[in-house]
Amino acid sequence: MVVLWTNEGLSLGTVSLLPLLLFPLLGVSSFKETLPNYFQPIMLLFVGGILIALSIEKSSLHKFISKKIISIFPKTPRGVIYSLAVTSAMMSAVLSNTTVALMLLPVALSLSKDGKMRIRLLLALAYGASIGGILTPIGTPPNIIYLGFLDKLGMAAPSFFGWIILVAPLSILMLLIVPYIISFGVHRNKFEKIRTGKLNLHQKKLLFILAALILLLLINSPIEPFYSGLGLNENYILFVFGLAMFLPGFSYLKFSDLKKFPIGIILLFGAGFAIAFAFLSIGLVDALSSSLVGLTSLPLIVMIGIIVLFVIFLTELTSNTALTSVMIPTMYGFAQTTGMNVEFMLLIPTVAASMAFMLPIATPPNAIILSSKAIRIRDMIKIGFLINLIALVLITLVAFFYWQFMLA
Repeated sequence: MVVLWTNEGLSLGTVSLLPLLLFPLLGVSSFKETLPNYFQPIMLLFVGGILIALSIEKSSLHKFISKKIISIFPKTPRGVIYSLAVTSAMMSAVLSNTTVALMLLPVALSLSKDGKMRIRLLLALAYGASIGGILTPIGTPPNIIYLGFLDKLGMAAPSFFGWIILVAPLSILMLLIVPYIISFGVHRNKFEKIRTGKLNLHQKKLLFILAALILLLLINSPIEPFYSGLGLNENYILFVFGLAMFLPGFSYLKFSDLKKFPIGIILLFGAGFAIAFAFLSIGLVDALSSSLVGLTSLPLIVMIGIIVLFVIFLTELTSNTALTSVMIPTMYGFAQTTGMNVEFMLLIPTVAASMAFMLPIATPPNAIILSSKAIRIRDMIKIGFLINLIALVLITLVAFFYWQFMLA
């Protein structure tokens, strides 16, 4: 499945359905045991997010937001690179990073006619999308795999804003450092002027709905021990707001718009959950995690660094979702064997899997900027290798000095 996901020999959705066929045939688990993995409650969170994203795209609200953010920054080479990276990151926090990369690609190419500057702008776009994807639970598939795994185990998963509080320091540090590295050595360029335009009534109403959703999620999130939150299920909050996009009075979406719905991604989640729990049910987790026990003799910060290093560079060669589906149950077994905090040990590979910047196969945004033919793979490798090392250091430090205490 990893090979087929990687080389796209079959469609994403087709490969993701293979566990339903192969697990029963090979005696891994029965069809009855495998099927429920494709209907995890956490998927409602993603479905609602996608419906809202489709509404934003259909109303062209994303164009106004992206141009508005870009127009805030200075029109210097470094300022424009920062503006594109931050815009891409902020949009990828709520939209698919693939969608954001596709939407911002023509914007990036239109900002400058200089070939070298275009390369830097495209890298800012792709890297910003990956950095922003880790910021919210719905930003990238590995996040959903992580939350779904905890939910299946009956463990308390971070709330929507609880997740943001956990990951924000890493995202902010990456957004401060990465665009600076990308812009290093770039000389002054002439940039095209960005016209933001004005919002129409339909767009203003959607912006108000999004603000209401954010406010509700914020009020619903507990801040222990001071505030216990509203206690509403966040999966259903996102799902209800997503369905509201079809209602009279809103009418941002029609049934025909569902042809754009990425059903392949939903099936991908199901396959990820199925693989993860097959690992548990057949004892493969114990076999793999026992080989990692030797890491416990190392200082914790070194052990974290080795795990992050392994995940980041392995992600360069395969799907981050496929890798997360394998690493999460493996690290769960490792945490159980060693008595370490499960949430903490699972969060490390989940975030690291989205921080690969060297090759087009690593993440969809990398592949999308390569398709523009304005950048070559060797351009990505040269800067991406350095960004990988920066991500390795930052994830290790944030995990050691922040996550282990926040998740204690």
